[in-house]
Amino acid sequence: MMEYRTYLHKENYSKSTIENYSNHIDLFIKWCKRNHTNPEYIDYNKMLKYIKYLQRKENTKTTVQKRINIVKNYFKFLMSENYRADNPIENVNLKGAKRIINYNLLEADELEDLYYSFDTENYQEEYHKYTSKRNKVIVGLMVYQGLNTTELRQLELENLELYKGKIYIKSGKRSNARMLELKSWQVIELLEYVKEIREEIVRRKNVQSERLFIPNNKRLSNTILAIVKKLKKINHKVNNAHQIRASVITNWLGQYNLRKVQYLAGHRYISSTERYLQDDLENLHEIVNNFHPIS
Repeated sequence: MMEYRTYLHKENYSKSTIENYSNHIDLFIKWCKRNHTNPEYIDYNKMLKYIKYLQRKENTKTTVQKRINIVKNYFKFLMSENYRADNPIENVNLKGAKRIINYNLLEADELEDLYYSFDTENYQEEYHKYTSKRNKVIVGLMVYQGLNTTELRQLELENLELYKGKIYIKSGKRSNARMLELKSWQVIELLEYVKEIREEIVRRKNVQSERLFIPNNKRLSNTILAIVKKLKKINHKVNNAHQIRASVITNWLGQYNLRKVQYLAGHRYISSTERYLQDDLENLHEIVNNFHPIS
């Protein structure tokens, strides 16, 4: 059986996270032994007993939820090794655990307007036209696929499947891999970008790289900051790249079920997706009915 630490390393978790997760799972295994069970056979009712134990031991509901998420991840590992067929607490989340409340979000039409209003023509210098077209491609991936700065930076040419109209997003320290569909107009602009614009940027920068986006300087994050500054002129509500991603995810929740949005966003845990639910009665009712939270 693969060791849990090896699994976490393969999933690109940081050293500190691997240490934290492993230490907590060691404590969980010890708890299981004291209660005459083990992680391979423990059932839903015994897991409720474990969660009650955490509630007595920990200070906050948020901390308990984090511990639950670590055990969920461990069950996912056991399933990958065929030591379990199910995750007994997959849909269990604590009622009242702290959630992100998103303010000043952009509507779907506002996000789309950021893309269509992004100017790529009014530049006298030819190279600025190339970089602005590169930046518009980046804006498209932010407002349609909800990519964050890290994911944009890690994209490589091989991740594009333009003949299928798709793009592959690799897993990260906190995210799952996924294959996302591109809009038809994105495919057209990406084809132009890869065949013409990127080649010119590479030639002028005199670099060799498989990265999809070659920044103006060494850091793509600085390029994205410049993009956001330009987007603010289109819509004063724009704050940062995180707000744009939060807006995309929140709008997805109005169209799709939680599981699909979890996949689209690349969230490892359903609880990460739930944080983007707005605090209204309808959504709270959905959480209560569908995800069996524990009081």
